[in-house]
Amino acid sequence: MMDLDFFILGGYGQFVWPAFIFSFVSCAFLFLKVKRELQKQEQKYLIKYGEFETENIETVEKTQISKKVLSGSSI
Repeated sequence: MMDLDFFILGGYGQFVWPAFIFSFVSCAFLFLKVKRELQKQEQKYLIKYGEFETENIETVEKTQISKKVLSGSSI
């Protein structure tokens, strides 16, 4: 059987778990609200300006040159 001391949290579980649940639900609600608003704004943009313009960008990786530091100290 699972040890319930973890969930009791030394007697503070009755305060911690509701606060955790409230915080999680609040963040989830705000995320969904912002996501829906973003989708509405994207639709307005597409109606007004058409498709998104995209460009392909080529990147060139730099070769890493290792530099040795010469020191007179043996530390």
